Amino acid sequence: MEGVAGALALATGGMIYASVAPTSQIFGRTLIAGDDSRELALTFDDGPNDCATPQLLEVLGQHNVRATFFLIGNFAKQQRELVRAVHAAGHLIGNHTMTHPKLSLTPAARVREELKDCTAVLEEITGEAVKFFRPPFGARRPIVLRTARELGLTPVTWNVTAFDWNAIGEDAILANLNAGITRNRERRRGSNLLLHDGGHLAMGAPRMDSVHAVERLLEAHAGTATRFVTVDAWA
Repeated sequence: MEGVAGALALATGGMIYASVAPTSQIFGRTLIAGDDSRELALTFDDGPNDCATPQLLEVLGQHNVRATFFLIGNFAKQQRELVRAVHAAGHLIGNHTMTHPKLSLTPAARVREELKDCTAVLEEITGEAVKFFRPPFGARRPIVLRTARELGLTPVTWNVTAFDWNAIGEDAILANLNAGITRNRERRRGSNLLLHDGGHLAMGAPRMDSVHAVERLLEAHAGTATRFVTVDAWA
């Protein structure tokens, strides 16, 4: 019996890990990155955020780099002009649900509602179809990915984590990004960089350390063979 219990515990732990591990494909395919190690995708979650997104747009514009923004529907409703500014600057906008629930634990009916309503809000503001979706916390299960695809959304995860939702400072954020990029290049993979221009708990999250880290990353790669892409380049 102890052996059975141990096996069950191990299997349960494995399933929990698979539900949040960004590169896991056990519960279904997600878009991560391409095979060209020169390609980097800057992706930002939890916006729009009036305390950081405008400054981030300025930095990206100065370097002529397009990024991918996964926006929370409720915040988008509060910051319509900021969403339009992101769109007008040529960045790719994706669905990050209406309220940022952990979808691996959310009833199926609400999963559909969260995704459908967020898409409706973003499309009403920008006038452009939304085709990509990132699950909050990376949390997912088969019904989440299946529902997304039924709604015309490609699920997107990542393979480099900045860990910038914590107050670790711009140096640590940049170090996390560089370590992930180096690891992926050794594996001959592109890098899908997870950053945050907002915070899911409330509007106004302090994210200027992330903005500064991105600015330094862009400066370091200026004039190199690196190509910054949006996630649709890998779809």
